[in-house]
Amino acid sequence: MVRRPLGNHHHGPDTLLVTSDTKQTDPVTAQTEELRELITGARFVLFDFDGPICRLFAGYSAEEIARELVEWLERQGLLWLLTAEERVHPDPQVVLLAVNQRHPGSDLVAELEEMLTQQELRAVPTAQPTAYADPLIRTWTALGARLAVTTNNSARTVAAYLAGRGTAECFAPHVYGRTHELHQQKPDPYHLNRALQAMGAAAGAALMIGDAPSDLRAAEQAGVPFLGYARDEYKEKLLRDAGAAVIVRSLEAVLRVLRGRA
Repeated sequence: MVRRPLGNHHHGPDTLLVTSDTKQTDPVTAQTEELRELITGARFVLFDFDGPICRLFAGYSAEEIARELVEWLERQGLLWLLTAEERVHPDPQVVLLAVNQRHPGSDLVAELEEMLTQQELRAVPTAQPTAYADPLIRTWTALGARLAVTTNNSARTVAAYLAGRGTAECFAPHVYGRTHELHQQKPDPYHLNRALQAMGAAAGAALMIGDAPSDLRAAEQAGVPFLGYARDEYKEKLLRDAGAAVIVRSLEAVLRVLRGRA
């Protein structure tokens, strides 16, 4: 694997793309070719939301939201539903899934899910767009690809964010997000299969772009090729350890291929 320091200077795709089997002697050709194969075969593109499209909690702490959910459970006398580890976990989704595991499909779960949705909606105005995501979305749409969002976040949150960025029409109506049926969350392929079915897409003609091992697992189960997006080395390592073959550290590499400049 070859990686060069990222900076503001002009750089080719070899600075942005990392693959598991690239030979150091010929990084640009091999890396770009793998990426080009994934992209040119994709007529339907399924985006995860928080990561590839934006950082939802860039200006609003996910850890604080998780703490608020835990405190609410405590006020209801239901703190016993969580393990000691879950009570301090920084991911609010973990709290929600833990309660659902013990009381699946209950009114309690529905109430917690709505609380989390409201918190996500509050985070939308301070969400940070992922670099190159908006032009990538518009370019892919202009080239005739059909796009969908398949996410463990609320579909209402996604819709609010996309509307604010002016990219909602690029995805409409294909936004598939969290429901009260939490067992359908990724790594389950439920949302991906819904998107494929609604768009009349064969799995092999689609591409999933995600930043987490759960995205990769869902894509594998749905039979959809996968492109990993990792904004930092930690995310890259998680994807690499999960078995992701092609990972980009910037969506600019994808945009370059689409624009025929790679």
